[in-house]
Amino acid sequence: MVSTAAGVTDAAAEVRPTPAYRVAAVDDHESVRLGLKAACTDAGLTFIEEAPGVDALIAALNGREVDVVVLDLSLGDGSSVTENVKKIQATGAGVLVHSIADRVASVREALAAGAAGVIPKSAATQTVMAAIKTVASGEVLNNLDWASAIDADADFARAQLGRRERDVLHLYASGLPLKMVAGQLGIAPSTAREYLDRIRVKYVEVGRPAPTKVDLLRRAVEDGILPGLDPDASDER
Repeated sequence: MVSTAAGVTDAAAEVRPTPAYRVAAVDDHESVRLGLKAACTDAGLTFIEEAPGVDALIAALNGREVDVVVLDLSLGDGSSVTENVKKIQATGAGVLVHSIADRVASVREALAAGAAGVIPKSAATQTVMAAIKTVASGEVLNNLDWASAIDADADFARAQLGRRERDVLHLYASGLPLKMVAGQLGIAPSTAREYLDRIRVKYVEVGRPAPTKVDLLRRAVEDGILPGLDPDASDER
């Protein structure tokens, strides 16, 4: 009997079900909200609430927590993109922009306000669900739709980072502690810290401050410093 119990325990340990991330949606089209609800339920996600506006969603949640809010940017209530993203973040949830591709300025504003990624409404349901899980887990969605929104924005100013600064940001934003970044680059930790300080100053100068490590991750994604976004990422500036 003991061996059987151990076998059951071992088998159970091998099964790692997907966490039942809690999802909410804001869109002023009821059909979109209901479609997201059905897709999330089919994907094993816990759909908590939906509403046509951010204020209405927060009121409906009534203190209940969610991991991610799927947010449409074109709402008919006159609310601003930045205001909506900030209000959602204040609840502790991540924000996934779910919008049509031609709203570049609004997408850029949402990303600048702290949204964790963007997924177009034309994307396949499976792709949308994968994006929801990524943001719900606390990660930044690193995809080409984000990069496209940045590249299409004429007002977007990239920080002019040198090659070594890009190397430091790449490693640090990827999750390495600063001491390990220094070790990989063959420089002193104090030198790595100086590079990091310079990077932050340069982002402030272009109006894109990055006081935290998560902010630096966002900037690295926006500027194509992380792999898979910018074909010119290896280019020295």
